[in-house]
Amino acid sequence: MKKLSRRSWIRTGLAATAIGSMSPPVLRSAEQVTDLGQVVGDTEATRVGGIVLQDGGNAIDAIVAGAFAAAVTALSHTGIGGYGGAATMAIENGRRVIALDFNSTAPSAMREDTFQLDKNRNIVGRANEFGWLSAGVPGILAGLALALKTGGTWSLHDALQPAIALTKNGFVVSSALATAVKGASSHFSEDPGSRNLYFIDDAPIVAGKLFRNPELADLLTTLASSNSVEPFYRGEYAAQIASEFQKYGGMVTRADMSAYEASVTIPLELNCNGMTIHTAPLTAGGFSVLQAIRTLQAIRLDTLAEDVRCIASIESLRWSWRDRLQLLGDPKHVHVPIENLLSEEYARETALQVVSAIESKSPIEHRVQSRPQSGTIHLSSADRHGNFAALTLTHGGGFGARVTVDGLGLTLGHGVSRFDVVPGHPNAPGPGKRPLHNMVPTIVSQGGRAILAVGGRGGRKIPNAVFNFLTEFVLQQKSLAASIAGTRIHTEGSLDLEMEKGWPDIDRERLASFGYQVKTAGSATLSAIAKEGERFVVGMR
Repeated sequence: MKKLSRRSWIRTGLAATAIGSMSPPVLRSAEQVTDLGQVVGDTEATRVGGIVLQDGGNAIDAIVAGAFAAAVTALSHTGIGGYGGAATMAIENGRRVIALDFNSTAPSAMREDTFQLDKNRNIVGRANEFGWLSAGVPGILAGLALALKTGGTWSLHDALQPAIALTKNGFVVSSALATAVKGASSHFSEDPGSRNLYFIDDAPIVAGKLFRNPELADLLTTLASSNSVEPFYRGEYAAQIASEFQKYGGMVTRADMSAYEASVTIPLELNCNGMTIHTAPLTAGGFSVLQAIRTLQAIRLDTLAEDVRCIASIESLRWSWRDRLQLLGDPKHVHVPIENLLSEEYARETALQVVSAIESKSPIEHRVQSRPQSGTIHLSSADRHGNFAALTLTHGGGFGARVTVDGLGLTLGHGVSRFDVVPGHPNAPGPGKRPLHNMVPTIVSQGGRAILAVGGRGGRKIPNAVFNFLTEFVLQQKSLAASIAGTRIHTEGSLDLEMEKGWPDIDRERLASFGYQVKTAGSATLSAIAKEGERFVVGMR
């Protein structure tokens, strides 16, 4: 009866205290928590997840309920209509690691030449970023439901209750959310559903006001009552969503909705220093992280002089980004040389290139073209039974496609923006294809049991930040606190190099003299939880 009583309290009272739900998380370093476990990565998700763990739920129940709540409150980063995500979970008391793919899929009518290019090869009107053409089939609902089914103990009905309470009772708009809405207001004003949701008296919502979404509450209540996401993908809501796409020039059809499924996949794995790194496979970003770490293994980073270790890391990353931007795409639709790129032989070949660059004091020469990407939230969780979960979900950029299904309060993500629109590119759009994305939910295990969950938010900066963290946690065997605090670098394959403020001037000068174009910039924000002794340590930075 205690469990029923607590869940009844969640349903009726949780949203009443949801003040400032959009404020940034306060944890900026590492700290110990109780042996119960925790969800880390978002203020509202942490609060909801803590309640679930106290009520006897496991790490997967907690992270899913927290993710649903964050999808209601972290409106610019993710949402119930967000384009998708990825997860890596250690279930069965942390002994078995699986991955989940709930990336968006492109509509069946989408082709490589769907978007028109101007004379500078830019997409006309940025139609792949904003508007109904930029949205594919949303995957978040399917992914979170599958996470519960494969590793949770709670029903979908119960896991949805905090989110339902937040949509019904509302939460106070923070200054951060108000600023984000104002920044997107030019797009929202042109879309009826978004205007109805984010405007009051023809003006964007402002800080301090109560934000409610009763239409989304009705949708979630229906899904909770059926204890299934089937009505969303193959029922009444699928028809309504498809109708809105057709009305406003989008491509997603009811058949596209019906065909969508999230899937359980086998994680990519890398053994290193007595630990195993497990990360979500393509189309997720962990592939590039493991490729760069393999190169460092082949180089034997610990044998290098301290002053060249950073250059070895940068060049390993630059090479993996070159391969990422030129060779990677959805392996279900295009050939990707996965085994070769992650092989020891290829790592040795790359290592020779890196060592040669260090000896010649000149970066490896190759041409790549990058473009900024932002957005996303990441949650990590663990429980006292040994289960761990790393879950990343996103709209894409701020508010995704910036269109909303009128009558459902459902803002859509822009997964299509993650395709490369150059015809013939492995990551070019195509019917049913999944775009390459930057999410890197990762589990580290040791002795057959999970010991860490980590991932990040921050668009294309996520893979490098996770690489920086794992280099310290796994290769150098530092603590979570030291690894999360470590200064980070960012490159997307070119000579442009971003460094955090914490790097000493002497390092900046040495890297500039090596040939990099160095500037100061922030990194992705990582959220991690590890078991150290009998207690958990969480970190976020």
